[in-house]
This record gives sequence, C-alpha cells and structure tokens, in this order.
Amino acid sequence: MILAGRVAVNGKIVRELGTRVEADDRVELDGRRLHPQRREILALHKPVGVVTTMRDPEGRRTVADLLRELRAANAPRLVPVGRLDYDTSGILLLTNDGDLAFALTHPRFGVEKVYRVTLRGRLASEDVARLQRGIDLDGRRTTGARLRVVAASPERSTVDVTLHEGRYRQVRRMFEAVGREVVALQRRRFGPVELGGLGPGKIRSLDPRERKALDALLRTSQR
Repeated sequence: MILAGRVAVNGKIVRELGTRVEADDRVELDGRRLHPQRREILALHKPVGVVTTMRDPEGRRTVADLLRELRAANAPRLVPVGRLDYDTSGILLLTNDGDLAFALTHPRFGVEKVYRVTLRGRLASEDVARLQRGIDLDGRRTTGARLRVVAASPERSTVDVTLHEGRYRQVRRMFEAVGREVVALQRRRFGPVELGGLGPGKIRSLDPRERKALDALLRTSQR
C-alpha cells in the first residue's frame, strides 16, 4: 500500500518503507484517516492442548480460538508474547504493543519467568545444585536457575523454577539432563504478571500495578 502511493502523512504521499510518524500526525489510506488502536495487554491461562499460534496447519486448538469471542467484540488484534509449548499450561500475555513484546522476550533483558514443575520421583539435592549452576544444552550452558522444592516424596516432587531465559523446551530438557521426567509444567509468572487464580482458558485485563511494572520494564529496554 505504501509503495503504491496509497498512504499519506499530513497530506503528503509517502513511499518510503519504515517512515516514522508521531502520535499527532494525520495518517490516511486512500484519503481516509486512520486512527491508532488502543494499547491492550491481556493475561491468558493457556491450557494444555492449545497451540501458541494464531493458526495451526494441523487443525489443533489455538490461542486464536480462545480469543475469538473477545475479538468479535471489536477488540484490537492481539498476538501472543513468546510461546508456551502445547503440553505446558499457564500465564501467557497477549498484546498489540510490539515494543513491549520485544522487551519481554529478547534475551538481552532477561525477564524473569517462574514455572511450577511436577516431576516423577524425588529430586536429589545434587540435582538441585547442578540445575542452579547451569546445564549444557545444545553445546551452550544455561543460565543458572533458582529452584524451590515445594513438595517431595519417593513418587513425585513439585518444584518452582525461576529462569531469565527461554530456550526451546528448556525446563523439560533441564530436568531430563539430570534424569528426571517432567509430568506437568505450568508457568505461574511472566515478569510482574502472575497467574494467580485465573482458570484455564480464561482471560483477564491487567491491574494498574502490573501495567505500571510493564511500563517501567519497557522504559528500561529503550534506554
């Protein structure tokens, strides 16, 4: 549309891709003024068995399916911030703010994420120490994780894991590296936003405290 000369800024046709505009500029498409969408950030409890994409060629249930009712109510188009695996549940943020999504997911900013992990068997203290020091995955060492054992028995252990990175299936692969099978995995916090009592498949708006914390994170990322 830009290359075709259909877009004008303050009455002048622009043809250069990447042209920047200010909030008070008048932007028109085919002579019709465009208005910026309101900024939106939502928290979703992604259930197991849902793909973190807007469309799936295999026909599996997607985040878009969960959002369909909301989007039908003329909500802005939202996309997931990062991803959760098909077999992982928990907090997933959705937004139309690309700068915020970048700040939350780029490894440079190391945004904290907390996972509750259910393991088969008892997690040994030496395994905890190894995970806290870092594990070699694909020839590259993970950043040391923080672990808190919530419950332990010979049959099953529950552990909270705090990470500052998000490599492919990282939590599961870390525990596999110490010989432990993950039977359930849930992300309970992403940056300042907690899952809390939000039910599976449910969506909520962020509260003022969470929005303020995300705004502070965004400002830090732009310095």
